[in-house]
Amino acid sequence: MYNLSMQNRFNRLWAIPITILLLVGLYYVPPVHSRLAWRVDDLRTKIKFFFNPPAEAVFQPSGAANLTIETVIGTTRAEYLLTLTPPATITPLTTFTPKPGPTSTPTVTTTPLPASVILKGVKYVDQRNRWNYCGPANLTMALNFWGWKGDRDDIAKVIKPGENNPNMNFIERGKIDKNVMPYELVDFVNDNTDYNAVYRSGGDLALLKGFISAGYPVIVEKGYYERDASGVVSWMGHYQFVTGYDDAAKIFVVQDTYLDGPNFKIGYDEFKEGWRDFNYLFMVVYPTDSEQKIHDLLGNWSDDKWANQHALELADGEIKKLTGFSAFFAWFNKGTSHVLLQQYVDAATAYDQAFSIYATLDNAKRPYRMLWYQTGPYKAYYYSARYADVIDLATITLNSVSGGPYLEESLYWRGMAYYMAGKTDLAIDDYRLALKVHPGWGPATQALQDLGVQP
Repeated sequence: MYNLSMQNRFNRLWAIPITILLLVGLYYVPPVHSRLAWRVDDLRTKIKFFFNPPAEAVFQPSGAANLTIETVIGTTRAEYLLTLTPPATITPLTTFTPKPGPTSTPTVTTTPLPASVILKGVKYVDQRNRWNYCGPANLTMALNFWGWKGDRDDIAKVIKPGENNPNMNFIERGKIDKNVMPYELVDFVNDNTDYNAVYRSGGDLALLKGFISAGYPVIVEKGYYERDASGVVSWMGHYQFVTGYDDAAKIFVVQDTYLDGPNFKIGYDEFKEGWRDFNYLFMVVYPTDSEQKIHDLLGNWSDDKWANQHALELADGEIKKLTGFSAFFAWFNKGTSHVLLQQYVDAATAYDQAFSIYATLDNAKRPYRMLWYQTGPYKAYYYSARYADVIDLATITLNSVSGGPYLEESLYWRGMAYYMAGKTDLAIDDYRLALKVHPGWGPATQALQDLGVQP
């Protein structure tokens, strides 16, 4: 009896690791893994955010070039200076340039706008059953409005293809890519369709109404507070498709791909408050034969430099009268506008002020996802030779804010800064991680090729 009891106990002990191995093996069977991986990832993120709330992570800029690099890369100041050889001149990354259009002076119209316009023929598209899909969904509506026959997945397969994991289906693969930048949406239209697209900063309500009254709906990028995957109400970025307005009710009509749904009415003041978070950025998709019409509707905004200078003046004006969260966004917009004008030292100074305000904000409402959507600080600090600040900011964003190395832009800019700090091996690691998040992404691919390394 004693021997039999011991044998049974022994068998049960062996059964535990065998069962665990079987469950692990079952988990990696493609159909099972595809269904469960996102749940496991969500649980892991919730646990991490519970013990390390992302809103508590605060970036503190050094305020000077290279002074704190040793605290980030684990070397001394003297060693760092020996390895660092900055280029004689720093050339910014190539930025998006719209397809060539008319060069004549835009026509300025004084015809009063209609008091109310609701565009017809809008086909609503949501982002349900997908992750981080407001970009593809909104762009689909904009293109479908003009007769394009594709859908949101056709767009996503180009601009957010997701990690190259055969154990996941297309939807799960794309979850890792948390954001689609405006230039990616515009590039998709200009490079992959028979339509054109343009975007600018520094827009205003009258400009939007002008486009809508002329029959051209507009995509804007805004900030808003919503319950996220961890169950916490927090700030997020969001695209919206603007298809109408009513001056009597003082509302815009928007197609919201997430919670608010089709034909959602939002007041002018509330609309502008969220729009400020993204420097009043707007985007228009249009048929190629509308080039002159778009040029005229843009007016002064046809000149990209004028638009960026105008956005800077808007930010300067708002800085004088806003406080708290709104002041943070105004200072951030000032930095972004300086970046667009390639005034990097001025931009870095503005971002320093924005981050100093951020540190004083209520934890519960801090827009900690800011660097998911807007990467201007990386460019400002990098082109001001503040490589330690680039590394520090990217590391905080990747580790504390995104829950892992899931932002290709943050990885890319940290890699660029590591390279300038003489840490080529770390730069290569970051470029390759960026390509895991976004396979085939041009900047990271080019960076590796420049180093003579295979992606």
